[in-house]
Amino acid sequence: MSGRRLKRLGFLTIGLFDEADPGRGHEDTLRMLELGERLGFDSAWVRHRHLQYGITSPVAVLAAATQRTSRIELGTAVTPLGWENPLRLAEDWATVDILSGGRFNPGVSTGPPMHYERVKDALYPDTAELEDLGHARLRRLLSHVAGEPVTDFRGTEGIESYSDRVQPHSPGLRRRMWYGSGSLRSARWAGENALNLLTSSVVKAGPDEGAGAEDFAAIQVSHIRAFRAAHPDGEAARVSQGLVVVPTDSADAAQRAKYAEYASQRLPRTREPQGPARLLFAPDLVGPSEWIAERLRAHAAFREVEEVAFALPFTFAPEDYEQILTDIADRLGPALGWRPAV
Repeated sequence: MSGRRLKRLGFLTIGLFDEADPGRGHEDTLRMLELGERLGFDSAWVRHRHLQYGITSPVAVLAAATQRTSRIELGTAVTPLGWENPLRLAEDWATVDILSGGRFNPGVSTGPPMHYERVKDALYPDTAELEDLGHARLRRLLSHVAGEPVTDFRGTEGIESYSDRVQPHSPGLRRRMWYGSGSLRSARWAGENALNLLTSSVVKAGPDEGAGAEDFAAIQVSHIRAFRAAHPDGEAARVSQGLVVVPTDSADAAQRAKYAEYASQRLPRTREPQGPARLLFAPDLVGPSEWIAERLRAHAAFREVEEVAFALPFTFAPEDYEQILTDIADRLGPALGWRPAV
C-alpha cells in the first residue's frame, strides 16, 4: 500500500514517579530522553499529569533535558492551556527553547481541564466562571510567542530597561507549536491558525467526524485532510501520529506477558465509542516489529503522515521502556523506512 515515508520518529512518556520518591522517577525520565537521543530518535515528548504521579511541570523537566541532550527535539503532548496563564507560559516556553538551541516543540490543547469542577476553586478561586478556556486563550498565547506587543511601553525607567513583548523572544518557536486534536472541528481550526497537528490514539466518533462514523482510521484521515486543506502550508503541513506501539522483539517472557495483559485490559474500550463524548480508542499494537509494521502500513491514517510520536504505556518499569525504545529504534523504525538521526 502506498503512503508517505516515515521521516521522523519520536516517543511520548508520562514521566511516572513514586509519590514517596519523586526524584528517582524524574531522573528515570531524563535518562529516557538521553537514551532516545543515543538511539537516534528525532523527538521526545512528555505529557502533563496534574495532581497525579506523572510530570506536572514539563517546562522544568525539559529545561533540565536541554542540558543533558544536544540534538533530539523536545516537546509537550500536550499542555492543557486551561491550567496556564498564556503570558507566563510564553515566557517559560521561550526560555526552554533558547536553552535548547531551538529544539522545543510545545503542544497545547484547549477546553476545560480534566476534572475542572474538582480543581477550579483552587486554580481560579475568584475568576473560575469568567475564565475563557477556549480558542481565545490560545490566540493570546500565539500572539505572545510570536512577539506581538503585550504592553504599550518600551524603554527605560531610571536604570532599568523594559520590553513591550515577551522576553526572551525565540523567533522560530511559533512555527514549532502544535495543537492536540481529536475532532474534525479542532483539526480544521489548527490548520486555519497555522499550527502543527498532534493526533493520538483517541478520536471523537460520529457522523460529524467525517467518513466512517465508527472507523478509527477513517475518522483520523478525515481530520488530517481537513487540517491540511485549511493550513497555509497545505500538503506540507506537519502532522504527527501518536498510537501506542510496543514491540516485543528483545523482550523476555515476563515482559511479553506483561505487555499482552496491558493490551488485553485496554482492548474492550476500542470496540465502540465511550461515554457522552463518544471517544473512540485505537487498539494498542503489541508484538514483533515486523507484525506492527504491517499493521501500521495498513492503517489509513498512518499512511498520511511522515512523523510519529509513539506513546509509551504509562505503568511500565524503566527496563521495559529501554527495551521498547531500543526495539523501536533498531527494528520497527527501519522496517517503516525510517533512518536514525546522527
